Amino acid sequence: MNINSFIRKKSISSISGDGDAAGSGMRRVLGVKDLTLFGIAAIIGAGIFSTIGRAAFHGGPAVSLLFVFVAIACIFTALCYAQFASMISVSGSAYTYTYVSLGEIFAWGIGWALILEYAVSNMVIAISWSEYFTTLLHGFGITWPDWLAIGYSTAHKAYDTVSSGAADLPAHIVKAAETYRNAPELFGMKVLINLPAGLVVTALTYLVFIGIKESKTINNLLVYLKIGIILGVILAGAFFVKPENWSPFAPNGLQGVLGGVAAVFFAFIGFDSISTTAEESKNPQRDMPRAMLYCLGICTILYVAIALVLTGMVNYKELGVDDPLAYVFQVVNMDFIAGVISATAVIAITSAILVFQIGQPRIWMTMSRDGLLWPKFSKIHPKYKTPSFSTIIAGILVCIPSLFLDMQFVVDLTSVGTFFAFILVCSGILFLDHKGESKKAKFKVPYINGQYIIFILFLVGVSLFISKTDSAEVISRKPLLIVFWTVWLGLAVAAFRYKFSLLPVMGILTNLYLMTELGWSNWVMFLIWLGIGMTIYLGYGYRKSKLASLQQSGQDHK
Repeated sequence: MNINSFIRKKSISSISGDGDAAGSGMRRVLGVKDLTLFGIAAIIGAGIFSTIGRAAFHGGPAVSLLFVFVAIACIFTALCYAQFASMISVSGSAYTYTYVSLGEIFAWGIGWALILEYAVSNMVIAISWSEYFTTLLHGFGITWPDWLAIGYSTAHKAYDTVSSGAADLPAHIVKAAETYRNAPELFGMKVLINLPAGLVVTALTYLVFIGIKESKTINNLLVYLKIGIILGVILAGAFFVKPENWSPFAPNGLQGVLGGVAAVFFAFIGFDSISTTAEESKNPQRDMPRAMLYCLGICTILYVAIALVLTGMVNYKELGVDDPLAYVFQVVNMDFIAGVISATAVIAITSAILVFQIGQPRIWMTMSRDGLLWPKFSKIHPKYKTPSFSTIIAGILVCIPSLFLDMQFVVDLTSVGTFFAFILVCSGILFLDHKGESKKAKFKVPYINGQYIIFILFLVGVSLFISKTDSAEVISRKPLLIVFWTVWLGLAVAAFRYKFSLLPVMGILTNLYLMTELGWSNWVMFLIWLGIGMTIYLGYGYRKSKLASLQQSGQDHK
């Protein structure tokens, strides 16, 4: 083993050619409208119907500004994604982009991290879907057993919280604790299973298995319905807004607002899923960049409007629930609208699960083609033209944990993996710029010379941090900020030497800063996850890599 073998790279020309040949068995049926709707389906899912309530509970009305801040951070990243998408017409998302820019070991790390983004985030969405589904049934007078609609982890944590004697607990915590207390037992253990979450994942895995065309048709219908009902909620809710609910605008200060960063950022990661369908797109190099930027702009406007309406209708302290849109209309005695929202959420969140279940198998398929995963993962079904084995495994990986896990735990774990992937994609653009490869792109990240700007911004940032905050106290609470400032200084020095483009650097810095808000525990879990992944890579992928075999036979693909 030598260091160069870990950073061996595929050339853009070879990876595109290989992808066209390998992907010839998949159906190219997606246009720019379909891709945009896939992105909207992924972005406007559990975020707008569920996690937005938890973010508002911590940050108050100012969480609307957090959506804008996170959207700006995503735009830096989306521009980098768009450039890669215009250069590479194969599936694989950030994994493929990193393989051609930073090398194999980084590509493997991203591929492994994307399991968190896709599989783990779908667990969250499935859990949220279950909440709305049981609410909908209740509206029709059907009582679903509480112990079959909540994961063991969630109920047990709520029981411990109530048992500790904590005061002023939200109603959903008290209810979950009561469910745990009354749940049936088997062999001395409480039986608590989120059955609706598991069932919806199973059903959608089957749909994804039988074809992309069928998935596209269903998704487009669901997204149109989703956008329509959200616009209806904004208009109807505007009549119940009380401006006094917006005061104080940031009741818990900047820290309270940033406390919801994991939930808010989780809502935006869907634009990444567009790039996983490159081999089923009619014109991926033209349409994918457009779709990424279109869906990000549309979703940001909708998120900000919804956040302002929610926090204007009720006090932010009441929004710590899993179904905030339905809840606020129940508060203002508009039960009919609450019922419509619950029905729509069941349908709309379904589309988000669908898109993520489409994305994960296609990343595994691409990694398998490269020899980094077992050959079975790249098998295309002869009739349905989908990665059949990968789709089944993705369904199992999402279904089983969603039956038992706690939603907040997986939200945080999802975000740290996504930040890591986004940082490497932005870094990849800097590498392509340095090598002159960016000239080949049909869409380029606008070049702004950061030679001096990045260092000036560093000095301004440090000055404000020292003068406007108790810097020592902040560092003691969030020691990960040391990593952030160190990386910023390193990028400033490198930018002076190599004339780095400003926007990819801003993408790296904003994503890294948001990572520092997640806390040590999330970083530790992510590092453990990466450690497991690296063990698999060294035990299998490093030896089986097709690029390594080609290089050893004298065919250099660098």
